[in-house]
Amino acid sequence: MSTEDVEVRRSPRRRRTVSARRENGRVVVLIPASMSRAEERVWVARMLDKLKAGERRRRPSDKDLLARATDLSQRYLGGHARPRSIRWVSNQRSRWGSCTPADGSIRLSDRLQDMPGYVVDYVILHELAHLLVAGHNRDFWTLLRSYPKLERARGFLDGVALAKGFDIADEGDVDEQGVEDASA
Repeated sequence: MSTEDVEVRRSPRRRRTVSARRENGRVVVLIPASMSRAEERVWVARMLDKLKAGERRRRPSDKDLLARATDLSQRYLGGHARPRSIRWVSNQRSRWGSCTPADGSIRLSDRLQDMPGYVVDYVILHELAHLLVAGHNRDFWTLLRSYPKLERARGFLDGVALAKGFDIADEGDVDEQGVEDASA
């Protein structure tokens, strides 16, 4: 990262702590005003590394997503769903994910990238289940029933959708118990 992408803010009230965050497309590193320039360089490098590591954990690569999907399929679907590819996409504004069973490809909305891991896992599992069963019928929800955070993840996504004004009604869906559900 070049130096013009980083802003260092010194604070006389800050005594020992150093922190970093993204703000308006740049990294802001907050340090004590008493810190020397040499210490500043060390801490800026350290905080950039820490920030990048955190972002890698929250935003796995396509290769990481494929390994994660394979693991989830093994744990919850008996390994029956075998995706050939999985990737982040930025063109899904009304869906969290989609798949093409014919070629085994899965696409995840990049809006999921900052969401908790259990939510991303649910969306991956949801799309893996669609590789095996079309639609949201009883057989589909039976496949997902073993995921322990199913309801929590669905509720989280419904809350996000509601807060952002997205249409969460999907008429004709069947919930986990096999009952028609307009909000699934």
